[in-house]
Amino acid sequence: RAIAMSVSHSSRLNKLVREQYMRLPQDGMVQVTYVWIDGSGEGVRCKSRTLDKEPKSIEDVPEWNFDGSSTAQAEGSNSDMFLVPVCMFRDPFCLDPNKLVLCEVLKYNRKPAETNLRHTCKKVMDLVKDSHPWFGMEQEYTLLGINGHPYGWPDNGFPGPQGPYYCGVGADKVYGRDIVESHYKACLYAGVKICGTNAEVMPSQWEFQVGPCEGIEMGDHLWMARFILHRVCEDFGVVATLDPKPMTGNWNGAGCHTNYSTEEMRREGGLK
Repeated sequence: RAIAMSVSHSSRLNKLVREQYMRLPQDGMVQVTYVWIDGSGEGVRCKSRTLDKEPKSIEDVPEWNFDGSSTAQAEGSNSDMFLVPVCMFRDPFCLDPNKLVLCEVLKYNRKPAETNLRHTCKKVMDLVKDSHPWFGMEQEYTLLGINGHPYGWPDNGFPGPQGPYYCGVGADKVYGRDIVESHYKACLYAGVKICGTNAEVMPSQWEFQVGPCEGIEMGDHLWMARFILHRVCEDFGVVATLDPKPMTGNWNGAGCHTNYSTEEMRREGGLK
């Protein structure tokens, strides 16, 4: 009963009924889900539209718009904002030929929104493209019930001290592996360059790695991996948080570590 109370109501809807509709043919029409970063700089939003044929490249996906006053990105008096598609992935939730599209956000005057840090990052990456900068990101996160309590922890207490949980195996050592493996498969299907995963030091804390990616591709793939994580967790009825210290006390924090190299560094003796 305690476990059932920690997951969302929508996760308990009959998924077999949903499958009946997901198998229906689309008659050449394609569902495209636009994904963007909201005014918090951390949250992601999405909405979907129909295209009359499958986009083969990002250039085939039209710009769109949204109400920025509802995402903390604009005033209500002038709230239209532009969604500019920048990177396209296969949709692991609605399946082929449907797409997930990561977007930059522009204001009404076509200037980048305050949380559109990709715009300036892209300029820098273009300047250093001859160095072929590679990035690998290690994203830690914690699974929570919708009550905000770490998933699988006792309702009125704590699990045993840290030690057996990192890369752990067994029902008393890891919580939520179904979510982690579903996220991994969904990222592979989507074309996200996910390259690994492991259980972390605090119980119900996990990590996935993305890379190596070159230049701006790193941010695009990391953000899409985060979006897919939130969507997978939604299906399971739990919450993934990137909070750096979700539990006070002697419990491990969470971060996103960066591995970096240039072509010069990767050559023989280059690091020296």
